[in-house]
Amino acid sequence: MGSDRQTNRRWCPLRPFALLGCGSLLAVGCASMPDSGEVHRVDPSQRADADAQVRVFGVPPRPGEGPNDIVRGFLEATTSDEADYKTARLYLTEEASKRWEPFSQTTVLEDGPIPRTDGAQGGQIESGTTAELSGKRIATVDRKHAYKPAEGTYSTHIHLTKVDNEWRIDVPPQGLVLGKSDFERIYRSVNKYYFAEPGAGEQASGSPREVLVADPVYLRRRIDPLTSTVKALLRGPTNWLDQVVDTKFPSGSRLVDETLSLDDANGLRVRLGGRASRVGAPQCTRMAAQLLYTVQDQASAKISRVELADQDGNELCVLRPGEAAAYAPAGLKKRIEHQYFIDAQHRLASLSDGSDEPSRVEGPFGDGSVQLGAVGVDRAEYLAAGVSLDGRELYVAPMSSGAERGGPRLRSGAKKEQDGLTAPSWDGNGNLWIADRDPDRPRLLRLDYGTDKPQEVAVPSLGEGRIEGLRVSSDGMRLALLITRDGRTSLELGRVEQTRADGGKPTLSVNDLLSVAPQLEDVQSASWAGSSRLVVVGREAGGVQQLQYVQTDGSSSNTPTLPGINGVEAVSASEDESKPLIADSADGIVRLPLDANWKLVTEKGSAPVYPG
Repeated sequence: MGSDRQTNRRWCPLRPFALLGCGSLLAVGCASMPDSGEVHRVDPSQRADADAQVRVFGVPPRPGEGPNDIVRGFLEATTSDEADYKTARLYLTEEASKRWEPFSQTTVLEDGPIPRTDGAQGGQIESGTTAELSGKRIATVDRKHAYKPAEGTYSTHIHLTKVDNEWRIDVPPQGLVLGKSDFERIYRSVNKYYFAEPGAGEQASGSPREVLVADPVYLRRRIDPLTSTVKALLRGPTNWLDQVVDTKFPSGSRLVDETLSLDDANGLRVRLGGRASRVGAPQCTRMAAQLLYTVQDQASAKISRVELADQDGNELCVLRPGEAAAYAPAGLKKRIEHQYFIDAQHRLASLSDGSDEPSRVEGPFGDGSVQLGAVGVDRAEYLAAGVSLDGRELYVAPMSSGAERGGPRLRSGAKKEQDGLTAPSWDGNGNLWIADRDPDRPRLLRLDYGTDKPQEVAVPSLGEGRIEGLRVSSDGMRLALLITRDGRTSLELGRVEQTRADGGKPTLSVNDLLSVAPQLEDVQSASWAGSSRLVVVGREAGGVQQLQYVQTDGSSSNTPTLPGINGVEAVSASEDESKPLIADSADGIVRLPLDANWKLVTEKGSAPVYPG
């Protein structure tokens, strides 16, 4: 330190330095730091918010600490930024440390675990003692880092024994037990990308189209994020998505280098061992595409290239973003996108990002040939699908001058508008999805390329529920459904599967419905707003209407807060997160550009949508 010992030194240009902790934690941040004086433990109330730029480290057990202090010290050390939890293991017996697997499962509690021991402090119990951990569970994270909402009561027991006259834990809890605030501080959501299995989407030629599908996981924020992300990709998809996607990395693929980093030109070079070092060029290119989109999803700068090499450093392939775009779903392709809504005369109108003046589209949906109640525009912005005002008929036609409306592609037998057809939605393969809410014949349907005969889609886990609305992802593999059960409308995500028998037409089903917004009692509208993110309008039990982002795994951390707006009936977003939101509110049709407030477009209108 030399002559700087008597001064405060500025260590790095981040947020102001802060100490935070919970009894046994020490946090180190970046700012003007004195280089003398004592280190003090800090009360839990002094914790910074979840995104504070600090590093948190556990404090080892002190001689003579009783069971309560040992349990609390262990729990607090598990919230540290140590890669191997070295300090937390000091609270365990030697055998318990060998058995304990911190990443086997993470339990997330609303307010953190509350420990209670069943006896007096150390020195008065010679044979051992038990501590109970309890709390309100809100979610779990499994071994593959997949988040899953799991509301309920959490309770488990920890056993302590004496080792060399010091209390240590010999039966720790399974995995990690974290409070929500600690979880959000420690972990970040990352999208891994895998290919849809052949046959999951087809082009007009009939040949399979491989497309990348996002698979969100939670990884530790400050433990070599680039390397941990690539390692997570190599481990394969999460259990929920594994049924319909595939990885191009051979089994046994491993990183040769312990740490990865971007070069000065934002390029990524990855040396691979195992079978991955012997793949051919076509497979290598697809492996590089998975890597590029996975790393780009959480990188602050644009990745310029991905190079894969064998364990000796020999080049296998190089891929640049323009070349990888061939495998990207429509939502990841940067393109001009218009917004659409139905005007006061029930005609289809469009808006561009650079204009506040809507204009009617060309063709039958803009000239009033069909009185529209709901609409969906394909991702190429060539075809539109319109539901008649009474909800009974579906029409599909080009948005071009002179185009004919044609006859209805689908009819509902419903007697009431609210029991008729939902708003339609298009996937990135040009297929049209819609639900018929007719009480006598409720069904989910897909029209291949928007014009083929409607094909019924099974939803085995729907039970007695009724589909009130739907939005399909651009990759065509995930379907967000508004489902009413027992008077409550929830947002659930289903996995699209298809099986083909004897070369015939595939049979479609939507399986394993997951609750995406369990905190909301009643969901009114939802739209895809990213590769694994949706924007949702709904209410908590007894609460007011909320507009918020949620992840497809049901989590809501690491998502921006949206400014409030009154009386939202519907909301729509682009999977390109740089595009503005558009909503039907009490004031009319409004838009929300990035880093701005809601802006009125027109006082009259309804059913706003983006392509898709």
